[in-house]
Amino acid sequence: MSNMRRREFITLGAAVATWPLAARAQQGERMRRIGVLLAATADDPEFQPRMKAFQQGLALLGWIDGRNVQIDTRWAATNADDIRKHAVELAALAPDAILAGSGTTTVAPLLQATRTVPIVFVVVIDPVGAGFVSSLARPGGNATGFLMFEYGLSGKWLEVLKQIAPGVKRVAIVRDATIASGIGQFGAIQSAAPSLGMEAIPVNVREVGEIERDIAAVSRSSSGGVVVTGSPEANRHRDLIITVAARHRLPAVYP
Repeated sequence: MSNMRRREFITLGAAVATWPLAARAQQGERMRRIGVLLAATADDPEFQPRMKAFQQGLALLGWIDGRNVQIDTRWAATNADDIRKHAVELAALAPDAILAGSGTTTVAPLLQATRTVPIVFVVVIDPVGAGFVSSLARPGGNATGFLMFEYGLSGKWLEVLKQIAPGVKRVAIVRDATIASGIGQFGAIQSAAPSLGMEAIPVNVREVGEIERDIAAVSRSSSGGVVVTGSPEANRHRDLIITVAARHRLPAVYP
């Protein structure tokens, strides 16, 4: 995990610890409770250091798991039904706050499950456009957190691809069309493609067979390339996507 992402999770730990929890003088009154919802598996090598960084951020403020705060973590992988189920479970526990640790995929079901428990999110793409907050300056409601990037940045990925491989014209866009951020990222890429002389070809990131088949189809052209948009599903299949793009020697840009 990059130092930037690690710092983000340490900062996130501090944010969760300071927003809904009582002042340090009140810590002895009762065990505080924080829920954590992640669209990943517990053995994911990327999320293990993130969770350590999160706990480190809490510890810096005096909140130690099992001593004065209880952290209830739900590893929901990327199945939508499982994520919704775990979101409802965490909300029912009535914790002092909930960490939505996997962007849009976890924020949306948590907001459906509760409008009263404070939710702190991380790596969310365009939270205003997704309807999670009213504005960046004044979030309102019961959710706040960290912006990953706005959709407009997605179009820049095509520009980067054009710079590293000027001859690319047909681009496989690996995206998750079942979440708002996946639709928004693809829309920004589609808008940017004509001005760069490129064609954006959607590839469903939820189907392993489709990933392999559609990237292979693009590779049959001497002007093929790949852009991967940000999503938990893309993260889950990252090894496969990288391997397939490398096998077909396609220039690729990753979020």
